[in-house]
Amino acid sequence: MSDVLLSARDLSVRFGGVLAVNKVSFDVRRGEVFTLIGPNGAGKTTVFNLISRIYNPTTGTIQFEGKPLTAQPPHRIASLGIARTFQNIELFEHASVLHNLLIGRHTHRRTGLFADMFFTPKARAAEIAAREKVEQVIDLLDLQHHREAMVAGLPYGVRKVVELARALCTEPKLLLLDEPSSGLNVEETEDMAFWIQDIQQELGITVLMVEHDMSLVSKVSDRVLAMNQGEVLALGTPAEVQGHPGVVEAYLGSAEDVSSLRRLHGEPVA
Repeated sequence: MSDVLLSARDLSVRFGGVLAVNKVSFDVRRGEVFTLIGPNGAGKTTVFNLISRIYNPTTGTIQFEGKPLTAQPPHRIASLGIARTFQNIELFEHASVLHNLLIGRHTHRRTGLFADMFFTPKARAAEIAAREKVEQVIDLLDLQHHREAMVAGLPYGVRKVVELARALCTEPKLLLLDEPSSGLNVEETEDMAFWIQDIQQELGITVLMVEHDMSLVSKVSDRVLAMNQGEVLALGTPAEVQGHPGVVEAYLGSAEDVSSLRRLHGEPVA
């Protein structure tokens, strides 16, 4: 079995006259947390949308477990073993947490309409199996107190966890996390880091993440790919990438801009 779970080669996508992603290549290894970073507009979420099959690449290829992913329709992605959360939470707000998580089990249902209508023994067994898996995820993410609550009445931070839980209920091989700490406070972000580590280490799920919070990136990531203006800037460990001159300039501006900013705040200039 190959060590590489997901492979992207020379990915480019153009929207009209805008080249949003330009010849981006990377591999995601099994069992790692691989993070995409970069300033706003760098092309990170566009790469996610290419993997999710929301967009088609203008050029380039994506392979998942050695098979072409770009040949698959979007509705097949979950059944292949890829789950995703979104920067803007996408949940059924007028359904309970439990029902939202059960929806995440739909890719594993093997019963037909007749069995479901008359709740045959096969349908009953499938329902029990789905409930057992959902309860495992509820326990993992400490959602016991919210099981029967309507999503619309939950705090934002809890809803982020519910979306993560629903993705886990699909039993993915690859979990795409689009800015998981967005909108969370410091304590909630620390909890998110803890859960990402559990997902990787205890569940053995590979994680591909887009994230702006560099403390979270440093804490959970095995490797980091930095992007700017649709292109790759650097690839390596969190420390290597954060210290890369091109990455520093993309976030803070040129060396002259950084020096001017330090002077403004009365800080020493190297």
